Amino acid sequence: MKTSKVKFPIMLALLSSWIFLTACNDEGEPTPMQMDNIVDIVVESESFSTLEAAVIEADLVTTLQGNGPFTVFAPSDAAFASFLDANGLSASDLLANPKLSDILTYHVLNGEVKASVVSAGPVEAVNGIKFYISKDISGNFWINGSAQIVDTDVDASNGVIHVLDYVIVPPSQSIAEIAVGLASASNPEFTQLVGALQRANLVDAVSGDDGDLTVFAPTDAAFQALYDTNPNWNDYNDIPIETLTAVLTAHVVPARAFSQDLRTGESVPTLNEGALLEVDLGAGTVGGARLNMQMLNIHATNGVIHVINDVIIP
Repeated sequence: MKTSKVKFPIMLALLSSWIFLTACNDEGEPTPMQMDNIVDIVVESESFSTLEAAVIEADLVTTLQGNGPFTVFAPSDAAFASFLDANGLSASDLLANPKLSDILTYHVLNGEVKASVVSAGPVEAVNGIKFYISKDISGNFWINGSAQIVDTDVDASNGVIHVLDYVIVPPSQSIAEIAVGLASASNPEFTQLVGALQRANLVDAVSGDDGDLTVFAPTDAAFQALYDTNPNWNDYNDIPIETLTAVLTAHVVPARAFSQDLRTGESVPTLNEGALLEVDLGAGTVGGARLNMQMLNIHATNGVIHVINDVIIP
């Protein structure tokens, strides 16, 4: 017992001296411990196992170990689980996606952007595609209206990580293509809206990959409610073309506004110069039309769609 009591402090002192010497530079000055890079942090965290597998599968390990600096908006495992469930996918489906690299690089910026300088507006990812940051009324930041930034400023030697609660994906269809696709689906929706846009020669106005628009899109039931209140109208073909054009253009805002960008009391301009849409978040309405809270922030190449349960009458 005496021997162990004497040796332990000596061994501890020797160990401490060894640690100190190995942590000193040639001048005897303490050498700072090396900070982990972005890949190290992802690998070592229990919250990023799906992201780790995706980065390896997409062959992005070496890139994200580079000097950077990079800003990575990193979906947690829970974020991937929510995304996969919402899209009816498995993790294997995700890893086999030929666009996996594009999806991951859509989450990465060149340069280090700390939380203190994050602001609302468009941002270009390293793959050259823009995503859009919004700030909601509570001060939370969102990307493309679907992913909230839930943790910030995880520092790495080659940049910084902010954590997301959902996966962001670059849009691949225009507003017109999304509406037409839904109108021709097995359970069709927006058949009246698409038909009305075609009759009014407004399809081109919401087509293409360029532009920044927000479309408040009435459901078929919303149009039917409009017809029910006008006995001379059985469908959009019965609406005078001037009236139809005025109504449809009052549903289109010449700016990309996600739901988190909207503020109660603001009047939003539309393509109908005589129509402003009053926002009331408490009532859940825009221009008096009820927002469908389950179908907001449908992201398109040229803007965003919010589904509404009423037709807006300017």
